[in-house]
Amino acid sequence: MDGENSSVVSEFVFLGLTNSWEIQLLLFVLSSMFYVASMMGNSLIILTVTSDPHLHSPMYFLLANLSFIDLGVSSVSSPKMIYDLFRKRKVISFRGCITQIFFIHIIGGVEMVLLIAMAFDRYVAICKPLHYLTIMSPRMCIFFLVAAWMTGLIHSTVQLVFVINLPFCGPYVLDSFYCDLPRFIKLACTDTYQLEFMVTANSGFISVGSFFILIISYIIIILTVQKHSSAGSFKALSTLSAHITVVLLFFGPLIFFYTWPSPSTYLDKFLAFFDAVLTPFLNPLIYTFRNQEMKVAMRRIFRQIVNYRKIS
Repeated sequence: MDGENSSVVSEFVFLGLTNSWEIQLLLFVLSSMFYVASMMGNSLIILTVTSDPHLHSPMYFLLANLSFIDLGVSSVSSPKMIYDLFRKRKVISFRGCITQIFFIHIIGGVEMVLLIAMAFDRYVAICKPLHYLTIMSPRMCIFFLVAAWMTGLIHSTVQLVFVINLPFCGPYVLDSFYCDLPRFIKLACTDTYQLEFMVTANSGFISVGSFFILIISYIIIILTVQKHSSAGSFKALSTLSAHITVVLLFFGPLIFFYTWPSPSTYLDKFLAFFDAVLTPFLNPLIYTFRNQEMKVAMRRIFRQIVNYRKIS
């Protein structure tokens, strides 16, 4: 980041979401509420899973890590977006822009692998229930976690290596509220066709490929449940519906961002807002409202907190 570019361009200007004061006020209220709610909801899931022995299982281990990643999703762009809503000149430094891109793609890579790991966990629980604890051992859970972070780190670093030294000649204006590669690359004053193809191949094709792997795995699980119906299978299947919903929320905007050739600016901003603000808020709701064990565990946590306050 100390290379030639940082001396040529020191900051980028965001156009933001809208110029309407009324809509900005509405977005400020909604964004602030959803940001606080998503931080509290995901933190509550992590606290519940780590403190309740009944939830010390592979499925909830992966869920707690997904909630940790959702804390990052909430924090990487939402606070600055909220801060910038009423600022006339919305700027971000060159280093800040690169840092934002770096963490967006690390988080995206980690979440992608975690969702695949959670699909594998449900596959084993439904299709091979007698071997579940053997296959989904603590070692396997750690392997998935390490693989997720390594994938995210490599995925993000490889892309930044190619774009960090791009020459920028101005104007340094991003028609968005956060930094990401597609719009960042378009500001370069050089031929970026190969770089745009690399981003599409690295982010777009990986997203589409992972999405279809997950869909195929869910189809296999559903067909298995239909053939071998049992109480345990239907219980595992009930948690699968939450997984499918989260996968659609995660991959929908992602595939659009990196594979659509010429997206509508308004649709692009709406999906970016949805992905940054609403998805991290919806994920804890989906996993808690559709999961009886999680709701029971949260009630135990609240009772323990209330009893502790009464004693103290």
